[in-house]
Amino acid sequence: MQSNNHPPLSLSWLVWGLGAAFYCFGFYQRVAPAVMTDLLMAEFHIGAAALGHLSAFYFYSYVAMQIPTGILADRWGPRKLLTAGAAVAGAGTVVFAAAPSLFWADLGRLLIGGSVAVAWVVMLKLASRWFHPRRYAAISGAALAVGVVGAVSAGVPLRLLVDQFDWRAVMFASGLVSLLLSVFIWRVVRDDPADKGFVSYAPAVLARENAGPGGMVKGLSRVMAMRNTWLLSLAPGGIAGPVLTFSGLWGVPFLFTHYHLPQEAGAAVTSAFLVSWAFGGPVIGIFSDRIGLRKPLYLTGAAIALTGWAMLVYGPILSLPLLVLLVAITGFSCGAMIIGFAFVKESVPPELTGTALGVCNMGVMMGPMILQPAIGWVLDRKWDGMMVDGVRIYSLEAYQAGFSLMIAWAAAAVILVAFTRETHCRQMGE
Repeated sequence: MQSNNHPPLSLSWLVWGLGAAFYCFGFYQRVAPAVMTDLLMAEFHIGAAALGHLSAFYFYSYVAMQIPTGILADRWGPRKLLTAGAAVAGAGTVVFAAAPSLFWADLGRLLIGGSVAVAWVVMLKLASRWFHPRRYAAISGAALAVGVVGAVSAGVPLRLLVDQFDWRAVMFASGLVSLLLSVFIWRVVRDDPADKGFVSYAPAVLARENAGPGGMVKGLSRVMAMRNTWLLSLAPGGIAGPVLTFSGLWGVPFLFTHYHLPQEAGAAVTSAFLVSWAFGGPVIGIFSDRIGLRKPLYLTGAAIALTGWAMLVYGPILSLPLLVLLVAITGFSCGAMIIGFAFVKESVPPELTGTALGVCNMGVMMGPMILQPAIGWVLDRKWDGMMVDGVRIYSLEAYQAGFSLMIAWAAAAVILVAFTRETHCRQMGE
């Protein structure tokens, strides 16, 4: 029986929350290598470039899946994608945990990245159907916060666990958790409130133009022809890319070299970066919704983030409290990138929302996909031959040379956002 009411918030949060839980797992896997750099380099006898590729195999498949995910989210619905994604992610994690060689470790990371790639776009798709449109930017910020909970769990807690139980055992247990989550998603999640007898928040416009392969190509062509789409897809790589490259791989060894912080302390600082990023996302998203503007907040956040990165990489050694403060300000400012998803959603017709979000998220993940191995390559080129316990040690000058790539992209992000067109928080066609 069809109700005349929208779904209760408790049900909306439950459905969305299971998608968010899978996104949390994906974020955990995204940054897990950061606290295992020494263990992975020693286990597989690799240097920085190979380690960068091992971590980035997650992003190679993640990026490749974004446009298909957006199109499939529009055509097939969230439930099937989330269930399959969680199951494959669990299998990939088990492969990574049992990897007898670098090839199998790479394959495991590839499977994980390609499967968790569905989480973000599908979660936003669920938000557009289960929540009021005026909550969209705030929900997007909350989604980032949930994801960063996973990232923080991959900091100090993960390091303590791998020291206690070995990294392979911890990863195997993580895979079982994802497999169990896939069962819960299938049983609880529904594509639309109408499937539960409630009124949907989704626009009345249906994705008729996306039916069939020709429609997919036509829809993608329409999305890419819009200026805001490609500006808002290239820019976040220069914001999320440095965050995920620093916190997800190279931050801990950099802090050891520059600040002489041990693994646990370095992991705590990078976790503080992620926590402030998570906090900044919903705060800036809510403020953007309330003032009815996207561009000024996004541009200001990108500019402050660029300044913070330059100070962190090239500035003098700071006391630990000042270091944490700098990291917190930079991370909070990076949270402005969350506005980009509401921004790009509002910049296209409603029937192309999933496709536009997929393209935008592909741009986000291109940042770490390119930066992680590129910085590793620079580090190996600048390596002076120093090794400790079979692990290469890189100089501060090497890190500064590698991190200059992050800063260059962050500067480009500021310029790209400056050329976007304001939507005033209104969906195209309203």
